[in-house]
Amino acid sequence: MKTDLDIQKEIKLRKITDVASELGLNEDDYDLYGKYKAKLNPSAFSKGKKNGDIILVTAITPTKAGEGKTTVSIGLAEGLRKINKSVCLALREPSLGPVMGLKGGATGGGYSQVLPMDEINFHFTGDFHALTSANNLISACIDNEIYFNSPLNIDPERVVWKRCLDVNDRTLRNITIGQGSKINGVERKDSFCITVASEIMAVFCLANDCEDLEKRLNNILVAYSKDGKEIFLKDLNITGAILLLLKEAFKPNLVQTCEGGPAIVHGGPFANIAHGCNSIMATKYARKLADFVVTEGGFGADLGCEKFLDIKSRVASLDPKCVVLVATIRALKMHGGVDVTNLKEENVEAMLKGIENLERHIETIKNFNKPFVVAINKFYTDTDKEIEALSAYLESKGYPYSLATIHTDGGNGGINLANTVLKVIDENKDMKLKYLYERGDSLITKIEKVSKKAYGATSVEISEKAQEKLDLYEKQGYSNLLICMAKTQNSVTDDAKVLGAPKDFAIHVKDVSLSLGAGFVVVYTGKIITMPGLPEDPVAKHMGISDDGFPYGIM
Repeated sequence: MKTDLDIQKEIKLRKITDVASELGLNEDDYDLYGKYKAKLNPSAFSKGKKNGDIILVTAITPTKAGEGKTTVSIGLAEGLRKINKSVCLALREPSLGPVMGLKGGATGGGYSQVLPMDEINFHFTGDFHALTSANNLISACIDNEIYFNSPLNIDPERVVWKRCLDVNDRTLRNITIGQGSKINGVERKDSFCITVASEIMAVFCLANDCEDLEKRLNNILVAYSKDGKEIFLKDLNITGAILLLLKEAFKPNLVQTCEGGPAIVHGGPFANIAHGCNSIMATKYARKLADFVVTEGGFGADLGCEKFLDIKSRVASLDPKCVVLVATIRALKMHGGVDVTNLKEENVEAMLKGIENLERHIETIKNFNKPFVVAINKFYTDTDKEIEALSAYLESKGYPYSLATIHTDGGNGGINLANTVLKVIDENKDMKLKYLYERGDSLITKIEKVSKKAYGATSVEISEKAQEKLDLYEKQGYSNLLICMAKTQNSVTDDAKVLGAPKDFAIHVKDVSLSLGAGFVVVYTGKIITMPGLPEDPVAKHMGISDDGFPYGIM
């Protein structure tokens, strides 16, 4: 079986100048990063005259079997392009954490990839390095203010800004800095999060333009003074320096699919901790330059999809025309109780039982008043009986669906899905997005509504620590903020071991934090952590460059 890298080798990439021309752009509208990558300039946005329809791709609860949500997103865009539709992808950039850890890559698979996949997965155009540097400059300046006992009078024990790094490193979750001689700074407890879970990433991706980016940066809460006063990034007088660090990174990146279709890949917040969507800038550019935009929210409909619709859609005034819900027979069998080692064996009964997880996510999408299409991402192990049983179930419920073979067939395998999506869009033009909660709701009400309407929970249990903070935020006038739920991606509950769609369960809120620049309160549930660790056998151990100069080991 060919690897994704093998497939990339056999594809003759279009020059990015030709891809840009397909979007109506000329050489003044972008800056080249080699032959196959480019940064889009503001003139590219102002040149666009369209306001393309957004198609949001999400999935059932992910399993070790894999769902292929990004692969389906790419294959759907390729399918739309095959039937002569003007289309542009808008996806997130991969984080080095999962790439080097367990996942091994995040650029699709088979004949539905964004290319060059090795470069996109590693360094790309340096966006994440810029974000990490900006984040850690803030941390360095905070500690510098403390060291010189500046008029800001920062309380070393009440610094809320974390350092970050875009790798999985569990040893950095809790650290002590400034140890040893006094010249090393003031000793205090600190911690790291992964870059894609940082507020700097959220601010970067939720900014509507450069002016909004500056405003959001200024509003970031970094610490409290010894007399309890809030200290914001603007108080450090380094916003200009941060903007300089992010100047090039803030320009969306243009690449291509296996079939040469345009793809804008920009920003990359995690969806289990952060809000899980590519940058608003990328989505806005894509809408201006194409009739249809295919984008995605990370993980299942309970996470990235909910955050796209409740957070990103409000901030950017977006209303996706259709939600595509990706499911695989393999994953459904796992949700039905089959062990990952036995997925190749036919098991219609287990698959039908696992459909309860699919139904949970359909209910979530319905709660947003959005039309949907179920995309069955076909694997070679799927049997005719399993496909027939799943198809019969979906037909009996009246759910629009399509079998997609995009991994092996690229755009040709996505044509039926593309036509089904277009039909659903045409039949549901008047369906307007309904949020799960209103801004005027209290923070606790918002948490309860998301927990019940997106996860199917019956109740919410809030720790004393979290309750005290929520009460304080309400008193401080922050009740109008949105909420960003931090929850395991492996279950609709906050317990990663619980598969399927359980009933009568509670969501456990252990802590909350303010992300004023992003405009939301982060709600930490269950055992969620903001700095992942590497697995026992990380993918990084199996990567390298072969004698012929080509990379290997990127899955």
